[in-house]
Amino acid sequence: MVTLRRSLSLRGISVMTFNYAYTEEGRKAPDRLPKLLNVHRAAADRLGAYCDRVVIAGKSMGGRVGSHLVGDLDWPAAGLVYYGYPLVPMGKKEPRDISHLERIEVPQLFFAGSRDRLSPPDRIIPLARGLPDASAEIIDGGDHSFKVPKKSGMTHEAVIDDLAARTIDWIYAL
Repeated sequence: MVTLRRSLSLRGISVMTFNYAYTEEGRKAPDRLPKLLNVHRAAADRLGAYCDRVVIAGKSMGGRVGSHLVGDLDWPAAGLVYYGYPLVPMGKKEPRDISHLERIEVPQLFFAGSRDRLSPPDRIIPLARGLPDASAEIIDGGDHSFKVPKKSGMTHEAVIDDLAARTIDWIYAL
């Protein structure tokens, strides 16, 4: 995420990153959704004080919590970008409840790696197609962290730079 943040910033996008309380406290287990939402809302409110439009973006759980912020709490985002939306919880086979995504009225962009077990393309693509203003982009060979096999000829930094470029194109099209 540091590489992605840097790549977006170098292209003129204001970016704010933050940690949830459980991370700051050195705990491995995430807090419950209400506590995560409080932290996420505080971060979004702070960024919103400096920017005219805020696109909520997040990696895995951060994207999921951001989607609840907009879908459940009606936070006024200009759009949402998910880098590996964790549709299928770790160790499970069935997707989690995503009914809140249908309440989101702003554009949504889902990125998933073709080898991502938490954001399997065969589930993410139909999910995006079923939402009012959503799209999905698949990173060939990418896993949940968008790491690709060495045989792909791409470095991880190049993949992340491509994610940033695609994200910026999408944001400018809003």
